[in-house]
Amino acid sequence: MTQQVQIPGTDLTIFPINLGTNTFGWTADEARSHAVLDAFVAAGGNFLDTAESYPAWVPGNTGRESETIIGTWLAARDNRDQVVIATKVGDHPDHTTQDPEYIRTAIDASLERLQTDHVDLYYAHRDDEVTPIAEVARVFDEIVSAGKARYVAVSNYSKDRLAEWLAVAKRENLAKPVAIQPQYSLVSRRDYEVELQPLAQEHHLGVFTYFSLAAGFLTGKYRTEADLEGASRGGMVKGYFNADGLKVVDELVAVAEAHDAAPASVALAWLLAKGVSAPIVSARAPEQLDALMAAPDLELSPEEIVRLDQASAPFA
Repeated sequence: MTQQVQIPGTDLTIFPINLGTNTFGWTADEARSHAVLDAFVAAGGNFLDTAESYPAWVPGNTGRESETIIGTWLAARDNRDQVVIATKVGDHPDHTTQDPEYIRTAIDASLERLQTDHVDLYYAHRDDEVTPIAEVARVFDEIVSAGKARYVAVSNYSKDRLAEWLAVAKRENLAKPVAIQPQYSLVSRRDYEVELQPLAQEHHLGVFTYFSLAAGFLTGKYRTEADLEGASRGGMVKGYFNADGLKVVDELVAVAEAHDAAPASVALAWLLAKGVSAPIVSARAPEQLDALMAAPDLELSPEEIVRLDQASAPFA
């Protein structure tokens, strides 16, 4: 059974798979979402990732659905102390900036929807590249000091802006980011490995990757153009659907067959072997969790890691 790991710089311990809840209120209604959460916890999971903007891209949605669904589940199960919750601010269609005044109101709104008095990680979701970093760092510190968030984290920030936040936090003795959330997978390696990984290692940051399975492409279920038809994420997958991408999937499937495992398990095991703290994965039904939760117990050989590295070299 997989042991929990500690998020660097915190007292938070997590199962090394982070459940992304962007499907809640999109491809999973409330009842189905609650079933996914129940199954995730029953399988040993405890780390949930959401945002004030999930899933705002669905016509008719407000973007507050995911937090609200998690909140009703927490209230029904009375298990807030058994889960680690991360949410994010600053990438909602109605408010994309990192304006401190907005952040002060956004955290309260998120807590109300989640039906809790604090989140464990509060992310700056996307940098507006305009608001001075010092102002953003100070308001996040204020939220930690008020007990509304245990720790702060950063998603979609450039190397330079992240480095500046870390420097400001050290200089002014503010709550420093303890984790980052970059896009990283076998078919999206360059930005993280070149830009952010050295900084994450230097500052001992937790790493929680999104699009860990490239919107489902790395599950191996998309092998022909026909497979994309009608898929909820078909548009996103299409960007990987080329000779280089399919070569990665072929190698992934071959390694998976050698382990009698699912390709998704192998793709996530590769991320864990690369030092990722907990890849973010999502599910719209409980049965999809099996392959995801199996990843931490799947040990790839050094030779298999090299094979996958070489197959994905065009993306590095």
